[in-house]
Amino acid sequence: MEGKPELTKEIERLLAGADNAIKEATSYLISQGEVVDLAEWVTIKEYCNRFGVKNVETVVNWINRGIIPAENVRTIEEFNHTRLIRAIPYKVKVSQ
Repeated sequence: MEGKPELTKEIERLLAGADNAIKEATSYLISQGEVVDLAEWVTIKEYCNRFGVKNVETVVNWINRGIIPAENVRTIEEFNHTRLIRAIPYKVKVSQ
């Protein structure tokens, strides 16, 4: 099957890049006196991927409405104000 080795190489390159970014972020946070388990805390986009949320705006709305509690949201200013949220499922109550 043509293209498969190239796809595998691209996937490996992307995974290596992600691993490097995680190591860099972990090193930075530890140097600032903070320890953040990046398996427990994820970006909003990663949260959407893990839990099948269709768009980032939905999760941002949950943060703004308090569905995701403030203690489960962290903002890392040094990484362009990236918000991390605790990677657990949040239940949204639907009004009837």
